[in-house]
Amino acid sequence: MNTLNDIDVKELLIKADGLLHGHFCLTSGLHSDTYFQCAKLYQYPDIVEIIGKKLAEKLAGIEYDTIIAPAIGAVIFGYEVAKQAKKRNLFVERKDDVMQLRRGYTLKKGERVVIIEDVITTARTIFETIDAIKEYEVEIKGVGCIVDRTQGKLDDKLKINSLLKIDPVVYEPENCPLCRQGIEIVKPGSRKGK
Repeated sequence: MNTLNDIDVKELLIKADGLLHGHFCLTSGLHSDTYFQCAKLYQYPDIVEIIGKKLAEKLAGIEYDTIIAPAIGAVIFGYEVAKQAKKRNLFVERKDDVMQLRRGYTLKKGERVVIIEDVITTARTIFETIDAIKEYEVEIKGVGCIVDRTQGKLDDKLKINSLLKIDPVVYEPENCPLCRQGIEIVKPGSRKGK
């Protein structure tokens, strides 16, 4: 088995058919010619364990108590990172199109939290997760993800720790050359609309 330093997340995604090329409407609403379907990795618990351990190691310098992941895409990965880091694990989920902390989960005032996501492009889901838990007055210590597509645009707002940084080709829907070429668009994400 490879050591953690040898792990190439992009290669793992390719082998699992999780790196797709075409015309996609991302969860953010932006269009792209590339889509990272991290759920394909979740078919292989041994791979999830390896990447969960790798991210837990990247987060080791942060003092935190709890991991929170947005459903549905990051629940499995969030659980594995929490398991590897020996931290409490919770998730938020959509109800009436709003992220909420449900199922009897609760947080203490001042609890130190890291948010785990699979892929981050605009961080809309991260900010929705923060909104879902702000009433508890927790301390957000950082964000972890498999793939960071933010191009560094959110470095001042979020402390993102990623396994793979990619500068993606993304387009606003009204300026998408793939749309102009008439290439059929696919929306593989979990969010409705757009």
